[in-house]
Amino acid sequence: QLQLVESGGGLVQPGGSLRLSCAASGFSLDHYAISWFRQAPGKEREGISCINGSSGRTNHADSVKGRFSISRDNAKNTVYLQMNSLNPEHTGVYYCAAAYLGYCTVLHAPFFNYWGQGTQVTVSS
Repeated sequence: QLQLVESGGGLVQPGGSLRLSCAASGFSLDHYAISWFRQAPGKEREGISCINGSSGRTNHADSVKGRFSISRDNAKNTVYLQMNSLNPEHTGVYYCAAAYLGYCTVLHAPFFNYWGQGTQVTVSS
């Protein structure tokens, strides 16, 4: 059974950093694009960062370029989202999602078939 489990969220002060983890089970990362999405209260789910399964190429939303980075550890079957210089606008529930043989060209939620339960990130002083 394919499963994604996010962890690493929490409360952080503005300017701080967090690293989110997305642990995958039931499938190999090599064949799936994995993307992170954020959903802020009252807003639509927004694509943040993505890593391609076969090539390892990444893509980031313009709003987080230079601030967030995505990586993976194939041995642990886990994808990470490193978030630096956080501000209150980054508050929301962060989800990881998988798309079989997917690409990271467009960070569009309907392109991704499998989703984790989400982890809350709150940036506040």
